[in-house]
Amino acid sequence: MAINLTKGQRIDLRKASGAALSSFCVGVNWGGIESRVESSGFLGFGRKIETVVEDVDLDLSAVLLNQRGELYDQIYSPLYRAELLAKFGLPPGKLEAAGGALKHSGDDLTGDSGGDDGLDNEIITVNLSAVPPDVAQIFFFLNNCGQQDFSQIPYAKIRMFEGTPTHVKEVFASYNVAAESSYRNRRALIMGRLYRKDGEWKFAAIGDATEDGFVAQTVSRIISQYAHA
Repeated sequence: MAINLTKGQRIDLRKASGAALSSFCVGVNWGGIESRVESSGFLGFGRKIETVVEDVDLDLSAVLLNQRGELYDQIYSPLYRAELLAKFGLPPGKLEAAGGALKHSGDDLTGDSGGDDGLDNEIITVNLSAVPPDVAQIFFFLNNCGQQDFSQIPYAKIRMFEGTPTHVKEVFASYNVAAESSYRNRRALIMGRLYRKDGEWKFAAIGDATEDGFVAQTVSRIISQYAHA
């Protein structure tokens, strides 16, 4: 049975059998914002109610930090403007990190329309056995590239599962990260981190929402405020 994570919860990456969970996917599923609008009927007669879906462009990203809390590598969208990233001392976006130990499925620019389809919109595949030994922490976070905030998004769920981006074998843990009033005016979300402890990898659910309007601000925040927490 999958673990339903709560903010601040820490878990061992071990399956029910006791075996270490070393190769898995971190996926995020979210929905477009639905609203009902009234319009005129045919030739202006009568009124009708239509459902309109507003696209939500969330970006799932990850940063890998060394033991000193410094940036080792990163995954974020190649669509981000390189000149803006450079102002924060960050390289252009890419979809692989640490020699392929982490791989991103690519951008989803809209989210689900018509309700939750149960599928992840963006996925980062993680192979912990291939993560270089200099990497001590891996943070996962979301940025909203639109003008909405996380209180408006009907659902956004992170889950860790065994399998591939196209086939879920078994869900290990899940965490709901949207549609809360406390997320009003918050456009970025630091979801959780993988970290080494006593020779093993563990996971901590963070769930902190911020006002960051750009991915580089979130990366800077993670390094300055969370790397040594």
